[in-house]
Order: sequence, then C-alpha cells, then structure tokens
Amino acid sequence: MTWLAETAMLSHGWRRFALLMLAGAVAGLSVPPLFILPALFVSFPIWVWCLDGAGRPRGWQRVFGPAFRIGFAFGWGYFIVAFHWLGAAFFVDGGWFIGVMPFAILALSALIAAFWGAGSALAHLVWTQGPWRVVTLACALTLAEWARGHVLTGFPFDLLGYALTPTDEMMQITAVIGIYGLTLVAALIALLPALIWPGDGRSLSRRLLPFFLIIGVIAAQLGYGHDRLAGTQASERSDISMRLVQPLVYEHADFGNVDPVALIDRLLMLSDMRMDPTDQGLADITHLVWPESSLPFFLSTYPEALARIARLLPEGTVLLASAPRQQYEPGASTPSGPPFNAVLAIDDKGEVIASYDKAHLVPFGEFLPFGEFFARFGITQFVPGAEGWAHGDARRRLMSLPGTPGFLALICYEILFSGDLGDTGGAQFLFNVTNDAWFDGSIGPAQHAHHARIRAVEEGMSLIRAANSGLTFATDPLGRITGELAPREMAVLDVRPHEKLAATPFSQWRHWPLLIGLLAGLAISLAAWRGERRKPL
Repeated sequence: MTWLAETAMLSHGWRRFALLMLAGAVAGLSVPPLFILPALFVSFPIWVWCLDGAGRPRGWQRVFGPAFRIGFAFGWGYFIVAFHWLGAAFFVDGGWFIGVMPFAILALSALIAAFWGAGSALAHLVWTQGPWRVVTLACALTLAEWARGHVLTGFPFDLLGYALTPTDEMMQITAVIGIYGLTLVAALIALLPALIWPGDGRSLSRRLLPFFLIIGVIAAQLGYGHDRLAGTQASERSDISMRLVQPLVYEHADFGNVDPVALIDRLLMLSDMRMDPTDQGLADITHLVWPESSLPFFLSTYPEALARIARLLPEGTVLLASAPRQQYEPGASTPSGPPFNAVLAIDDKGEVIASYDKAHLVPFGEFLPFGEFFARFGITQFVPGAEGWAHGDARRRLMSLPGTPGFLALICYEILFSGDLGDTGGAQFLFNVTNDAWFDGSIGPAQHAHHARIRAVEEGMSLIRAANSGLTFATDPLGRITGELAPREMAVLDVRPHEKLAATPFSQWRHWPLLIGLLAGLAISLAAWRGERRKPL
C-alpha cells in the first residue's frame, strides 16, 4: 500500500485520471445490492493521496484545476458502475437507442461526477498534510452529495451512506441521522485508511489507530441496530388489509399498443385470485393495489373499466391504482395541459374519490429538461406522452380516505428523497407504487427497493410497496421485510401495515445534526489549515 500511496501522490495527467477512474469504479461496487464494503477502504484513500500530490494553481484553476479533476475522475468511475443499470431502459425500445446507451450512461455519470469534483476542489482550498485532511474531504464530499440530491430536482440514487446499510441492524442508525448523516460517516471511515500509509517513520501502533477507529464505528453501528431491533415492538394494524397485485404489465412502453379490455381482464383475474385453499380473495381486503403503469391508458378511453372495477370490489373495498390523469379547466371538454402520473382511489361504486398526482418527476424519464432544444432532434422523455408529464402538488401526498388511516402516497422514485416525503406527521404508513420493469434483469429494481426501505427506518413507519414486475413487498417500521413477491412473478401479496412508531430522532430533527456536524468539521479543517500556514518553513 505504501507503493500505491506514493504512486498516487506522484501521478499526474492522464495516468492520474485513469488511476482515479479505476479507483472510483472499485468504490462503486459498494452500492446496493452489491454491498462490497471493503471496496470503499481500498479505493477512497487514493483520492486523498492524489490530492496530497496535487498542485495549488491560482485563479480559476483553484476551482476547476487539478483538485476538481481528481474528484471528477473518481466520481465518474464510481457513477458509471453505480448507474450502469440505467442502460437497461434503452433496450425496451431497441433500435438506435441501444447505440446511444453507452454515451448516455457516460454523460449522466459525468454530470453527477461534477458534484464530487466540486467537493474535491472545495476540500483542497483548505488542504493540510495532517490527519484533519480526511475530515475536510469527508465534509466536502457530503456537501456534494447533499447538492446532487437537491439541485435541479435532485438525483439521490446511491448516496455514499447506502454502502453502510447491508443488514437490518446497520440500517437502524438512519432513524437517528438519516442517510445523509450516514453518508458523512461512510465518507469519513472510507478515507481513514489514507492515514495508515505511507509510514513516514511512525510507529505501527500509531498508524493503526485509524483502523481501530473504523472497526469501532462499524461495531457501534451494529450494536445500536441490534439493540433497537430487539427492544422495539412492531405490531400490525387491525383496521386495514391490503392486497398488492404484481401484474407484469409490459404495455407501459407504448400506450398505442394497449388493449384496455384485455388488460382489465388480466387485472381483475389477478386481483380476485386465490393463492391457497384458505384464501378468501377480496372478501377480507380493505384496499386493493395496482402498481404504477398497471393502467397505461386514460380511463376516459374505456369508460366501462370503472363499472367493471365496481363489480369486482366488495362493499367498502377501495382500489388504489396508478393511472395517467388528464387535467381540465372547469367547464372545459379538452385537456388543458400535459397529463399527470397519478394514484387514483376508486370505491366500490366505481367513483374516483381521491387522487394524488406525482410531484417529483424523473428527469429524462417523465420530463425533458430543455425540452424545446431536444425536440428539434426528435428526442423525447422515455415514458410515453407527447407533451411530457405535468408536476403535481407535493402537499397532496397525504391521502386520507374514509375509514382509512392517513398514508403518504409516493410514486416511483419520490421515495428516494430523504426528509422530503411530505406530511409525515399526519401519515401512519408509507405507500409506494412503482414500475421498475424498464430495468428488469439489472440491479436497478433491487437498488430502488433498498432505498425505499431506508425511508421506512428514517420515518418509523411501515412501507407498503407495489411494483409492476418487482420488487413488491411490505416492511415494518424498522425496515424489515414482512412479506414479498419474487421478481417477475405474476401474483398477489396480502399484507397489513404496522402501527407507526414514536417519532424517530430523524423525523424530529431532520438534517440539523448533519448541518451542525458539517459546520464543526469545516471549522476544524479551517483551523488546521490556518495553523499549518502559520508554521515556519
């Protein structure tokens, strides 16, 4: 490792760039569901060592010079591995999309890597040669991760903290500090091995202090998680019983090929199927759930659908179905704008009694940034819809139906946004419908599902998740899976949400502890930098 540290410090130009991209790619193996945790400790020290050897130019090069390129190269390698599964969506339409796919993944990864480049440049402004430099970079990297989760609608897939959540026990700390707080912890311990090498004449016991600190942090995380799981009682609700349908609807990719009659036939058959001799079908179900893209057509084009749904539902049962919804001005007969991606609540009379319109749309998936520019080249968003999709009102996520405990409706990747889910105080559980069939055969669905489980832990609420092709499951408020269907299995799952826990520290404090930690870390870094500058040469 001393050889690697010295090589990284002395490298420059394309060799340093290639070394950092390779190191970042190794670090990318830590993302869910891979969770190759040692990859962090092998790769992240190289970032530190390269910054140790980087020059300190003046002017604009201090921002976009060697330090920026070091972080950018490492991030580019990381995100190429972390986001490679997004390429699976290009195979749905095939044709020229497949040829574009590698360039699209490279471009998206480069765009996101710019945040890590900025964090690297920020850290290098107050870089020192002492041990506090790992705190400096950890804080700057966490700020970069926060920024990419919020800037330009945000894209918080694979935040670094997820690498430290491979088990139920290790997830529990997010109930206290959230995933961004855990990102700071992950960055810090991933960078600590850089203090072990090179030796520089230090005693072995002194050099191994960072190693024991890493072991101590992970042990403390496991210990807290074990105690929380053992000491927390999670009980099922008796006032609600839900049937989740996993229908494998692949017509979502092309609305023009949908046969509404045949599709409704399939959904109705699945909804009332008996899984075993004791199964009563919908007789004891209060809520039937059809996932995102299960109805890839406007209900107005097949009015009989609502009547058929009404005939299926027992008295008092409500269908929660994801479907496109057109928006109309009062008294108008034609749509007034792009449609919404919605969750509709349909009662046993076939009436839509409530709805939620997706507020946080997927960039390039459901809306196209700079759409007019891309339209000149015939480029549209992935999800069908000539006009794109409209943004809904996030304040309406809390759905309160007659006789039903309030719940937060979250469509697809809205579940990713830690601390920004909506009115969690009024909700009793999280409800997530999604369509990950675009990414079947990749790690994407499992990754998305794992991110969703962390929201349950953070908020202390059970999660009910219905997916078109998987992963469909339910969790208790501790994120433990209580029932699930296999990926790409056409089946139903009967579940009950659990009682909401007392407010978690994270649900009360949100990101304030993280902010205090970052300010403290940056203050220490600045003090160390100023102290080093005062030392005589």
